[in-house]
Amino acid sequence: MRKLVVLTGAGISAESGIPTFRASDGLWEGHDVMEVASPEGWARNPELVLNFYNERRKAAREAEPNDGHLYLKKLEELFDVTVVTQNVDNLHEKAGSSNVIHLHGSLFESRSEADESLVYPSEDVVELGDTCERGHQLRPNIVWFGEAVPMMEKAIEEASRADVFLVVGTSLQVYPAAGLVDYVPHDCEIYHVDPKSETNARVPSRVRMIREKASLGVKMVYQELS
Repeated sequence: MRKLVVLTGAGISAESGIPTFRASDGLWEGHDVMEVASPEGWARNPELVLNFYNERRKAAREAEPNDGHLYLKKLEELFDVTVVTQNVDNLHEKAGSSNVIHLHGSLFESRSEADESLVYPSEDVVELGDTCERGHQLRPNIVWFGEAVPMMEKAIEEASRADVFLVVGTSLQVYPAAGLVDYVPHDCEIYHVDPKSETNARVPSRVRMIREKASLGVKMVYQELS
């Protein structure tokens, strides 16, 4: 079975009602992103950060997958599919995708602020005083600005084995995720689904541009590959 690697971004979740991380005004749900998505913001006001992610987790719990997510699941009928997502929600899992790599972490996990290897499921609220087994405060298991992206190596390994590489809902401007396209084999088919997608000097010329929202664009790719 041929291998399909999918890179998804905020655009696919936006269709399910989850606001994009990088709003045009530099705010995320009314907050400067550096207040709620940086180690410095965490050090200044951990309670604010915890409350912020508690609200995001609640919103993600209530959101439902759209056709973009569902057609990615259907592609598993045709390919060995790995979804590499920049999103921290669980909509791919809700849609039934069986192999999902979360580059930027997950709203539904917390980790020790002292030991990033100590990761725990978080379905509800996380508060000050909630600690890991070693007594350290739990923080969101989210990759913040200035932090390393630990799953990048695994994502590169998957991309390097792709027969088809599909980009959905991201402009290929956010690194290091955008750099995954540099690792696909030279004969790999590449599709880019994004209503605002533009020719990018870093993207091979053979890329097939589909300037549609994820819900329609992924369906079009499914039909083309079927």
